[in-house]
Amino acid sequence: MTIADRIRVKNVRVLSDSHYILKTTTFEWRRADGAWQTQTRETYDRGSGATLLPYNLARRTVVLVRQFRYPAFVSGCDNLLIEAAAGLLDNETPELRIRAEVEEETGYRLGEVTKIFEAFMSPGAITEKLHFFVAEYEPRMRVGSGGGLASEGEEIEVLELPIDQALAMIADGRIADAKTILLLQYAALNIFR
Repeated sequence: MTIADRIRVKNVRVLSDSHYILKTTTFEWRRADGAWQTQTRETYDRGSGATLLPYNLARRTVVLVRQFRYPAFVSGCDNLLIEAAAGLLDNETPELRIRAEVEEETGYRLGEVTKIFEAFMSPGAITEKLHFFVAEYEPRMRVGSGGGLASEGEEIEVLELPIDQALAMIADGRIADAKTILLLQYAALNIFR
């Protein structure tokens, strides 16, 4: 039996379509014992995205960005967030979008990018699937200052950090972004061994 055999959608209502789409859905779910149970869930659809960790193996460094995130602020975070460059796909392939996003945010024009996995970041409420990438960088690949697009409200600081420092920043809470933690841990296990 597939998931499609176990669900009957009864009602979908758009609650907000201001920036992204927030819906409430009522459905019946067929439980393992065969009984149908009515449930209601809200989903926030912002589209899928991609994220990438640039690394320099010889120098043992990574490139991250620091920026203001309003949802983190209202959740009690009184610091700018340190993150891996990321962005929504906007109807492009993950590879094309992440290359453009990294250049826009960090100023680096990368060569080959390697996809390492895909993951749902908060599947209980958000439909977004992230495509995770890593790529080697060299200082000569920096073609601009980065910083993001002011027209999109971005004011991004570019950080080049030793991998050991970035990992320590996870442990002491200075890096609290899940996608960035996943990428740094991947790098520690598979790149900077």
